[in-house]
Amino acid sequence: MISHTEENYLKVLYNLTSLKGEASVNDISKQLDIKMPTVNSMMKRLAEKELVVYESYKPLKLTDEGKKLAALIIRKHRLTEMYLVEKMGFGWEQVHNIAEQIEHIQAPEFFEKMDELLGFPKVDPHGSPIPDAEGNIASDSYVKLSDCKVGDTVTFMAVQPSSEDLLKFLTSRELSLGLELKIKQIEPFDGSMAISYGSKENEMLSSKVCDKLLVSKKRKKK
Repeated sequence: MISHTEENYLKVLYNLTSLKGEASVNDISKQLDIKMPTVNSMMKRLAEKELVVYESYKPLKLTDEGKKLAALIIRKHRLTEMYLVEKMGFGWEQVHNIAEQIEHIQAPEFFEKMDELLGFPKVDPHGSPIPDAEGNIASDSYVKLSDCKVGDTVTFMAVQPSSEDLLKFLTSRELSLGLELKIKQIEPFDGSMAISYGSKENEMLSSKVCDKLLVSKKRKKK
């Protein structure tokens, strides 16, 4: 058994290494807003439990056991978010903090039943993949909306990274996962985009927002 605090460190390290390929004590310190000596102490403790590979002045790595444990924490978090949205009617912007608490429950059968009731979803409400019961996580080939070109037609697949304010903004613009987006114009000065979707014919999105929307490009017919 490991503590809630240790679980949080593992989850942050997993997310950082997935995003950047590696992570440092300084990265974790900034992410958690915790002083570096405290992070160093925790990394040594997790290394003693054979969950982290820790060497002074070298990037941090999760061991295979550490990766699996972190992925299973993320699985519980994302299943909980999905359950809150699909079964309890919460908005996608409301579920993160609740899931942060529930993810620490040590009852695998509870989350397996949740998975079953949901119909074994592959992604959470924000489009992030849900690891399976063995800690395996599927990869995707999404691109940022900001990397697309005028004339592209894409499908909105995920928000990454998401935040409560961003999700509220997307809801106010009636932007939800699965929508088909057509890029009509890109402003050369600031990269903002004019897109059409649903009943919206000329919706402007800043480059900051477009950077956080992940999309799947439609294959052009030959």
